Amino acid sequence: MSVELPLIGVVACNQQLGAHPFNIVGEKYLLGVVNGAKGWPLVIPSLGMNVPIELILARLDGILFTGSPSNVEPHLYAGQPSEPGTHHDPKRDATTLPLIKAAIAAGVPVLGICRGFQEMNVAFGGSLHQKLHLVGSYIEHREDKNAALAVQYGPAHSITVEPGGVIYEAWGRDSAEVNSVHTQGVERLGEGLRPEAYAPDGLVEAFSVIGSKEFALGVQWHPEWKVGDNPFYLSIFNAFGDACRRRATTRVK
Repeated sequence: MSVELPLIGVVACNQQLGAHPFNIVGEKYLLGVVNGAKGWPLVIPSLGMNVPIELILARLDGILFTGSPSNVEPHLYAGQPSEPGTHHDPKRDATTLPLIKAAIAAGVPVLGICRGFQEMNVAFGGSLHQKLHLVGSYIEHREDKNAALAVQYGPAHSITVEPGGVIYEAWGRDSAEVNSVHTQGVERLGEGLRPEAYAPDGLVEAFSVIGSKEFALGVQWHPEWKVGDNPFYLSIFNAFGDACRRRATTRVK
C-alpha cells in the first residue's frame, strides 16, 4: 500500500429506508477525506455489537467520526430523557464511544465532526446541552432548514482559536469563520480535553485530547463542507491527513 494514500475509516449512521435498515455515510464526508485529507475512505458500519475494534484499528490510518441527524442518547452522559420524537442511533453510540477511546489510545488519528465531536466529549465523560436555544445564554446555532444548502452551511459566526493548540498550529491565526448547523453542544467538557476554539457566546466549538499520541481533534462545525474552497476548513483536513500518513508509514513496516 502506498503511504501517500492513507486508508481512513468513516463511521456510518443507521437509517431505515423503506423496509430495510441501512448503514449510510454522507458523501460530503467521503469527499472531505478524498479532497481534504488526501486519503481514501472506508465505511465503518455501526452495527453496535461484537465490534472488532483491534482489527479495525490495525488496518486503518485514521478515523473520521461524522455528523448525523441523530443525537447521542442522553442516558450515556446522565442527561434528562430526550423529548419524544428525538432521533437517536443506539447502534452508532455502542460502536463509536468505545472506538473513540481505543483509537486515541492506540495512536490512530481521529477527527470528530458535529455528532462526532459530541461523541468524543461523551466518551471522555463530558455532558451535552440537548437544546442550546433553550438554555438562554447562547446565540442561535441552528441552521435555517428552509434556506438553500449553501446558506445553511455558509459562515454563521466567528470562533476564537486558542494559541498553542492543534487548530492554531494548522491555521496559524487566532480567529476564523465557521458554519453552524447544530442544536446540541458541550455542557461539561470531558476529562482530558483541551478547548481549542470558542464561539462568541463562550460555547466550546473545538477541543483536542491532552497527551494524545497523535492528532485527536473534535470540532462542532462542518469543515468537510466544500473543503477545497475554504482555506480554514482545508487546514484542518490537511493536518488530519498528514497525521494519517504518519500512521500509514509506521503501520506498513
